[in-house]
Amino acid sequence: MPFEVKDISLAEQGKRQIEWAEMQMVGLMKIRARFKKEKPLAGVKIGMALHVTKETAVLVRTLLDGGAEVAITGCNPLSTQDDVAAALAKDGVNVYAKRGVNKEDYYRFIHTVMDFQPNITIDDGCDLVSEIHTKKPELIKNIIAGAEETTTGVIRLHAMERDKALKYPMIAVNDSKTKHLVDNYYGTGQSTLDGIIRATNVFIGGKNFIVAGYGPCGKGVALKAKGMGAHVIVTEVDAFRALQAHFDGYKVMPMADAAKIGDIFVTLTGDKNVIDIHHIKAMKSGAILANSGHFDAEINIRELSKIAQKRTIRSNMEEYTLDGKKIFILGEGRLVNLAAAEGHPSLVMSFSFCDQALACEYAVKNKGKLKIGVQKLPDEVDDTVARIHLEAMGIKFDTLTEEQKKYLASWEEGT
Repeated sequence: MPFEVKDISLAEQGKRQIEWAEMQMVGLMKIRARFKKEKPLAGVKIGMALHVTKETAVLVRTLLDGGAEVAITGCNPLSTQDDVAAALAKDGVNVYAKRGVNKEDYYRFIHTVMDFQPNITIDDGCDLVSEIHTKKPELIKNIIAGAEETTTGVIRLHAMERDKALKYPMIAVNDSKTKHLVDNYYGTGQSTLDGIIRATNVFIGGKNFIVAGYGPCGKGVALKAKGMGAHVIVTEVDAFRALQAHFDGYKVMPMADAAKIGDIFVTLTGDKNVIDIHHIKAMKSGAILANSGHFDAEINIRELSKIAQKRTIRSNMEEYTLDGKKIFILGEGRLVNLAAAEGHPSLVMSFSFCDQALACEYAVKNKGKLKIGVQKLPDEVDDTVARIHLEAMGIKFDTLTEEQKKYLASWEEGT
């Protein structure tokens, strides 16, 4: 089949959603206009495992306008927007994505994208790359490079590199400033709070709000929660990030202590069992748990399900009763900003997807020259993406004079 979606009749609504995203993705639309003229991706097949949202659809259209053929599937069972998937299918895109797929279908769709025999892979979480390496390594000889969207995926790629398992060049798009300092920080901050509020409709002000992990995502969530009046507490395993959180004005303590006083918990670490059973047993009745890390491993729901009674309270909110207490978990412990909301705002994703589009162009231009392993996009790409958005938003900024450039480039002139 050229596509597999939940309901093709949703295509018209999906089309309107994509149009709304295009209005806000000002930078990516500039890239798209250039791609349409220059066709830098002509003849290139791109296989994608990303969240199938209206913003991702704009990236897909950009790659198509650049001359590429595209096949796409989801990278999380609960993040696909079915109307958007239908709209892409209606446009003739090879799309295999449904919200709420089981594990079997999730990997079946990834393998369908692999059967497309891509020359470039775009991943969010490294599942597509991992499956290619372990299940169909014969595809690697025709792959120019891949691009990875998120922190968890980059962590997995570095692990593959250390094990000498990675066999083609991977561009860590997440490591670009215009990605992790915009998408992870501003995007995750807003969209995570959006997901929690949509799922629960609780008042954030005055709550003890526990943020597990103080990387760019955790920093963004802490900032937004603080802005809504929450008492933010940070848990960390990294000494410097714990120090940063303290200097940023947050309380810092171990999860074992935070568990006793928290009202709302959000995990953003990329690790497993960050909230474990002994933490949950220490929580007060009514505690709300959410995850905004890529995989559903951060809260130990598997063990919790063995000892607690479960019932669904409302969409994307389940109640677990144990020891006479009620604990609430949002979005099945998956990415709450996509399971219970719509993910990052379109403008934020414009930055990330400019990086992705330009990563594809960079890979094609440097075919055969990129080293096997994990690498960043050149700094000038970061600069280009920032400048495109400033221009599109009508924001002017200073430039260095020739004298200033000379001063910064020299060492002779001192006090």
